[in-house]
Amino acid sequence: MKQRIYIDTSVIGGYYDVEFEEATKQLFKRIIDKDFDIYFSEVNDTELSLAPEKIRKLKNFIPDDCYKYVILDDEAKTLAETYIREKALGKASRNDAYHIAIASVNRLDCLVSWNFKHIVNFDKIKLFNSINIRLGYPLIDIRTPLEFLKYENES
Repeated sequence: MKQRIYIDTSVIGGYYDVEFEEATKQLFKRIIDKDFDIYFSEVNDTELSLAPEKIRKLKNFIPDDCYKYVILDDEAKTLAETYIREKALGKASRNDAYHIAIASVNRLDCLVSWNFKHIVNFDKIKLFNSINIRLGYPLIDIRTPLEFLKYENES
């Protein structure tokens, strides 16, 4: 079974960012090779609507049979508001809370992000997971694209 990963908008933007492009392009190669089912939401679409066209077009690299769309439903909104109310994230980071909540509610295998301040952050991940467990959701695995690199011919 393919891994089911939710990629937040920072991963899309990382494709053309000098600091993140190498790992992001390698992740996209694996996406194009259909190694994963990729999950997107209306939150991604909203954020991408503000991005330059070349970044918006990257979504088209995801093979149709690997592209999955999940909605920001009331359950995810409630979980996101819990993250904010319990200070895992601030109100200004509502979209980040939505990304995490959508991945959690849909019980996806991993959320991939380059957002170190609000998402890929050890202390925050502990908070997200303590809330998730208390409310009956699974632990959320949060990684960067670096952790999806394949190292061929290693001994």
